[in-house]
Amino acid sequence: MKFVIICDFFIDLKMNSLKNKIDFGRLPQHIAVIMDGNGRWAKEQGKMRIFGHQNGVAAVRAVSEACAELGVKYLTLYAFSTENWNRSKIEVDALMSLLSKTIAEEVKTLNDNNIRLNAIGDLQRLPKSNYDALMKAIEDTKNNDRMTLTLCLSYSGRWEITQAAKALAEKVKSGELEIEQIDEKCFSNFLNTKDMPDPELLVRTSGEERLSNFLLWQLAYSEFYFTDKFWPDFGKEDLYESIVDYQSRERRFGKTSEQITEKK
Repeated sequence: MKFVIICDFFIDLKMNSLKNKIDFGRLPQHIAVIMDGNGRWAKEQGKMRIFGHQNGVAAVRAVSEACAELGVKYLTLYAFSTENWNRSKIEVDALMSLLSKTIAEEVKTLNDNNIRLNAIGDLQRLPKSNYDALMKAIEDTKNNDRMTLTLCLSYSGRWEITQAAKALAEKVKSGELEIEQIDEKCFSNFLNTKDMPDPELLVRTSGEERLSNFLLWQLAYSEFYFTDKFWPDFGKEDLYESIVDYQSRERRFGKTSEQITEKK
């Protein structure tokens, strides 16, 4: 028992040390996360893949609460991609069941933390029970304004860009929009993320270093942070560490270091 208390003490000490290093004046307003490694984490425990997804829920809760406490305004999580429909029916069904259960159970936590739930993707493709549970949770949290938590469900970056291109083409075809009016800002207004800023920071767990078809348009100038930890093991201290690392970067947006220095 004493050993557990001592371990918890040092964990809290490390967490507070990392948190104290954060410059709250340069906090990323939008953090996007590719939650990867649930299945491999479960395999290491000798369990089925769904066991990893179940334990990943605790990481979602911890990171969401930590972001809200810090003052991050937007947190976007890659929860289920369009490609994930290709997984075994057993795993997809288990994931959909977990999704409905988690959404229903976490509404109180979201409201207690003043977090608004949002979702983007081909949501109509979700089973009706999942879609209905999701819409109810979004409605029940719509007045919260501390932070917006966006779940990317049945989502992919290429799908989103294709849908935006189709919508733009329809506007041009109907005469509501001239081709000359189409620029980056105009195009962005047809994306699922039109009501939120682009992420300044992308976090990916499990040691993989790729985007996996996630927010391809929006991540153009984001800083990437990769960690070998599997998602179920990713906690508040890991989030703090990713933010501290982000704040050590020089964000130039095509300019030189000298130009950035002169502007300061």
